[in-house]
Amino acid sequence: MTRSRESRTLILDAAERLFAERGFDATPTMAIADLAGVPKGLLFYYFPTKTDLLRALVGERLDLDPIDTSGLIARGDPAQTLLNVTDRLRELQAESAVRRVIVWREHRTHPEVREKLHEYRSQLQAIVERVLGASILHPIAARRVRTAAAAWVAIITTPTLLDRIGEDEPITGEETPIDSAESADLPALADLITAGLRESAA
Repeated sequence: MTRSRESRTLILDAAERLFAERGFDATPTMAIADLAGVPKGLLFYYFPTKTDLLRALVGERLDLDPIDTSGLIARGDPAQTLLNVTDRLRELQAESAVRRVIVWREHRTHPEVREKLHEYRSQLQAIVERVLGASILHPIAARRVRTAAAAWVAIITTPTLLDRIGEDEPITGEETPIDSAESADLPALADLITAGLRESAA
């Protein structure tokens, strides 16, 4: 890794840690530069504004392209396939403060994060459709698979409303959509969503 590339990565790593711990608005750029061990001027060379830094962080680290889906497919068991996808997303979320905290906290107030979250959900939808389709052993209408995938993505990327009743605060990172879905019975929901996929389309 070249020195300039390494400095940029250190800045992104520091921003990821501090934005997750403190939130975007409460994190001064000087704190990011200090944690990264770089001069503040170098931070601004790479990222002229703090919003540019947030945009780069989310743009580069909220991506599902590298996900290997081959081990997620339970042939003949679409419900288990949905649960496998969710388990893999939990693992990815645990590895990344961007996926675990930042995107869910900042999308309400930053359009660039909201746009990237929309792309992330679309990417996730495509992955779920692909593995779900591969798990079904009989011919089935693509529309049914697409609908089931959309329902599952909605469940695992939307905070449980019942958990949020009476709360005015945004997600803090202690509760993310995939975690709040834990309060629901995911196996039962997966079973319900895939019920219509267990027989061939007429």
